[in-house]
Amino acid sequence: MKVTIDWGGEAKFVGNTESNHSITMDGPPDHGGKNQGPRPMEMLLLGLGGCTSFDVMSILQKSRQDVTDCRAEIQAERADEVPSVFTTITIHFVVTGNKLKDNLVKRAVSLSAEKYCSASIMLEKGGVQINHSYEIR
Repeated sequence: MKVTIDWGGEAKFVGNTESNHSITMDGPPDHGGKNQGPRPMEMLLLGLGGCTSFDVMSILQKSRQDVTDCRAEIQAERADEVPSVFTTITIHFVVTGNKLKDNLVKRAVSLSAEKYCSASIMLEKGGVQINHSYEIR
């Protein structure tokens, strides 16, 4: 997997992926940016959320659950000192559907956290405490 990051002036950068997608990242005005895109650390959380959501939905679909919506709400705490690494991340899934089975949703979230989500597992091995929870609507 390869990506490139091109400087766009001031605190703006454009990330380009091998799969031919691009995204603009920018800093806040107090750090020389113009707020034209997400911050790089927000991108890290988005990647984590996408990775674990992909797993959860794949597992639920294979379990023949009638999911109509799946949302991952992610909150993170960062260290006060530099480097301002993530110390704690909380991922809360809100899974909506018809006749969803609690044990299957719980299993999907657990399997993603413990076995499949490369981003989550990598961050935990790096010392980040990641908490997972879910609710069914």
